[in-house]
Amino acid sequence: MRCVMQAWHKHEAELRRWLVAKLGNAADAEDMLQGIFEKAMLQGERFCSVENARAWLFQVARNAMIDSQRTRKEHVPLMNDVPCGTPHAEAVDELSECLPRVLAELPEADRSIIVHCDINGMRQRDYAQMHGLTLSAVKARLRRARKRLRTRLEQGCQVRRDESGKVCCFVPRAPMK
Repeated sequence: MRCVMQAWHKHEAELRRWLVAKLGNAADAEDMLQGIFEKAMLQGERFCSVENARAWLFQVARNAMIDSQRTRKEHVPLMNDVPCGTPHAEAVDELSECLPRVLAELPEADRSIIVHCDINGMRQRDYAQMHGLTLSAVKARLRRARKRLRTRLEQGCQVRRDESGKVCCFVPRAPMK
C-alpha cells in the first residue's frame, strides 16, 4: 500500500489539473479523482508491480471519463403539445378490418396457406406434411400468397403509405355477406 500512496502523492496534483481541464468542472474532477484513488487502492500490492504508475493512473482516468460519457445521456425537453400515441400503429391495427373480405377474394390455395400458417400459427413443416408438399414448396407458395394478399389489400382497401413506407391510411371495406 505504501507504493500506492507514494505514486498518488507524486501524481495527484497533475492528475487533478488534467481532469479539471478535460471535464471543465472541479466538482466532477474531484469525484472522478476519488474513484481513481479507490481503484488504485483496490489494486493493493499489484499496483507496486506496475512499471509506470503515472501512465496507469492516467489510463484509469481516461477510461473513467469514457465510461462517464457513455452513461451521460442528453435530455431534450419535450413541448407540451406533442401528440401521444402513434397513428401508424392504429392504421395498421384497423387495417385488419379489411382482412376478412380480402382473404375471401383470394384463391382457395392462397387463403388456405395464409389462414393455416399465418393466422392459425401452423408450422410450415406441418402444413407441408398435411398437403404432401416439400417444405421449400410451402415456403415459396406462402411467399407468393402473401404477395397477392398484400396487393389485394393495397388495391381493395386503398392502402397508402407515408414517406417512411409505413401504412398511414386506407379505406375500410365492409365484409362480404
